[in-house]
Amino acid sequence: MNAPATTSMPRALPAEHRQRLMRIAREVSFPMGARLFEEGGHADRFWIIRTGTVDLDMRVPGRQPAVIESLRHNDLVGWSWLYPPHSWHLGAQAASPLRAYEFDSTAVRALCQQDPEFGRNIAQWVGEVVAHRLQAARVRLLDLYAPYGSGPRR
Repeated sequence: MNAPATTSMPRALPAEHRQRLMRIAREVSFPMGARLFEEGGHADRFWIIRTGTVDLDMRVPGRQPAVIESLRHNDLVGWSWLYPPHSWHLGAQAASPLRAYEFDSTAVRALCQQDPEFGRNIAQWVGEVVAHRLQAARVRLLDLYAPYGSGPRR
């Protein structure tokens, strides 16, 4: 299940706010199989995917981690940096070679404090991503572990 287009950064943020955010971006790359973060770890950064795929996964006792969602171009990787206690709720792994923009969460939160309109737009964008990911996790876990899956798709 991919994020709807409205949760991608270019569609979610006004041009002025995208530009402000991109001024503090750092280009990074990860090889296939690299772990970006682990569930429960300290969330001190986030990424916007340029190229490649990231699998979000969840630990399930007695089983392999369950892949909840695969993220692609322009998707936000990581939202836990915005909300205390700033701990990752899922894990993330590069499913292919990955190029991304990386953002320091402390710097972005400072920008949000300095400019309330910027902060509201960031919070709205990230909140929409969180809502989407919660639904994706629910559906995926039902598909994997419920006796009849998540039922018919509408």
